[in-house]
Amino acid sequence: MKSILLPCCLFAAIFAATTIAEDKPLQLARLAPDVHPESSATPGAWQALNPKKLKLQSAAALVVDHNGNEVYAKQVDEPQPIASITKLMTAMVILDGSLPLQERITITKEDRDLIQLTGSRLQYGATLTREQLLRLALMASENRAANALARTWPGGKTAFVQAMNRKAGSLGMQASHFADPAGLDPGNVASARDVEKMVRASLAYPLIRKSTTTRSISVYPYKGRGPLRYSNTNRLLKNDAWSIQVSKTGYLNEAGRCLAMQAKIADRQLVIVLLNSYGKLTPFGDSNRIRQWIERGIDG
Repeated sequence: MKSILLPCCLFAAIFAATTIAEDKPLQLARLAPDVHPESSATPGAWQALNPKKLKLQSAAALVVDHNGNEVYAKQVDEPQPIASITKLMTAMVILDGSLPLQERITITKEDRDLIQLTGSRLQYGATLTREQLLRLALMASENRAANALARTWPGGKTAFVQAMNRKAGSLGMQASHFADPAGLDPGNVASARDVEKMVRASLAYPLIRKSTTTRSISVYPYKGRGPLRYSNTNRLLKNDAWSIQVSKTGYLNEAGRCLAMQAKIADRQLVIVLLNSYGKLTPFGDSNRIRQWIERGIDG
């Protein structure tokens, strides 16, 4: 028993220290379940849930508790495009690299989206700090911000994408591959199980947690001009019924609507992954269905 408790306690201590040191995120090579006082009671609570009562519209769905117990699973092993959920990996790689967050970066033509041909409010010449670009990429899914972060990585975008895939490997994301930093390339694929690992790893980075749960921010990328105001792409943050610790949305025609997050439901921390949903509001509707299914099921 002591041999089992010791690694768990060590992991809890490392995780706690990481959350205190905001500017020193931990690079996780392996994932282990959090130590939690509810751990012995949780599996019994999940047995009270009837998965046949949960009707989700997302093609793939996974709900996992803080101990790694599977609460609900649907098509969770098949790799598929994950769109802008990719930006969680982009953020982790940037923070692992310990590049100066207050360094100012200017948007150039190299940061254009030449894959999906999406637009951007960050015009050529817009200048923000690396931290501001990181925040915009995470909370507002700003594609030029993500591309600029990769372009200014030592060795450029190619080296950055290689670092993304190395990070995925270190996290045990065996059914994943990354092709660009913004998630615009349909070649960015992962299984729902792998996305769950990525979400859990991102919790070790205070800047990612804060950025992905901030409702809106204003930035000043142009001299002599007013602010640009950006809003979070996860509308659940506006709902007081939700307590969310980290989240990321994504959308491509090839990926459908995607949502990955950790949230507290019925006093339990759960990672929710929803992939390949069709309809702009479908992931949010599925999230509410999951929350109600758990709350009603556990309460009897």
